[in-house]
Amino acid sequence: MAFDLDTDRIHQLLHEGVRDKVYPGAVWAVGDGTGTRASGTVGVLDPARPNEPMRLDTVFDVASLTKILAVWSAIGTLVEDGKLQLDAALGDFWPGVHGHPLAQVSARHLLTHTAGVPLRANLKNLYGTDPQDVRDGVLHEALHRPPGQAVEYTDRAALVLGYLAEHLSGKPLDQLAGTRVWQPLGMTATRFGPLPTESIARCAPTELDESTGAHLKGSAHDFSARLLGGVCGIAGVFSVLDDLAAFLRYLLDPDQSPERPGFGPAWIKQSLQIHTGQLTPLRGLFWHPAPETTPAQDCWVHYGFTGTGMWVAPANDRWAVLLTNKLYYTRDRQPLTDVRNAFRGIAFA
Repeated sequence: MAFDLDTDRIHQLLHEGVRDKVYPGAVWAVGDGTGTRASGTVGVLDPARPNEPMRLDTVFDVASLTKILAVWSAIGTLVEDGKLQLDAALGDFWPGVHGHPLAQVSARHLLTHTAGVPLRANLKNLYGTDPQDVRDGVLHEALHRPPGQAVEYTDRAALVLGYLAEHLSGKPLDQLAGTRVWQPLGMTATRFGPLPTESIARCAPTELDESTGAHLKGSAHDFSARLLGGVCGIAGVFSVLDDLAAFLRYLLDPDQSPERPGFGPAWIKQSLQIHTGQLTPLRGLFWHPAPETTPAQDCWVHYGFTGTGMWVAPANDRWAVLLTNKLYYTRDRQPLTDVRNAFRGIAFA
């Protein structure tokens, strides 16, 4: 398949985002099953240091991409290992939820955001600061609605699945993702935070922390991740462009990986299809169709609140990554949404 890409339009689009202060800088790549076919950078790492440009090896707080890189991947290994059946009620095999409302929920419900778990996510206000109290509170709280009635995005789905993965594997989530996914794929710069000192210098700063008067850098923006020591299913992973490219390349061509991770083609194919029937918005398993596209166009996406995003289109043998630190400036979603949609339109033209 010919690989045509208007890189000039991508650079113009992303430079306009810097000019309009949508983000301080951005790193991007587009590729296929053979690897990265085009990439680039725009802007600066930190407006406070205008002579330091964004680099291809800039480390980003990828926020909700954690749900794909760690949770979705870990659950895939457990499914393919035969340790988890997606439609089994959690209470049938997980003592931690037995006798509580979450017992009637399945892993498929959680992966499609149809579990009916509460939409509230301020863990500290609800359960305090002790990690065990938070875990017990999340696993024992009443449902917001019966499972299967509605698609409602909530971070709690990933948090519960992260706890489930730890229960079934007997390993902390960071170790499970590291040994079964990241290491086999050569994702050597991907890890949960907080980052070690040597990595912080290359990290893109995110939102201003009013308690310190400095922008967060090397510590997860997501408060739940920080509350739980940096590791949870919601957020907390840091990564770089090359690692995400390796991950997405594997999704398109699993046979190219020298050492296969714990999940393979069956999990990928199962996840990148609609599982929500007549309910909307449409969902796969943690992935969802890119906005303003149809399932037939086969473009799947996941975004991170800090300003990150990745797309994969198996039928078209193409993937794309756009990494920004838009939270440096604002929580307003719309300006970056416009850039993302335009970027996707060029990348998958």
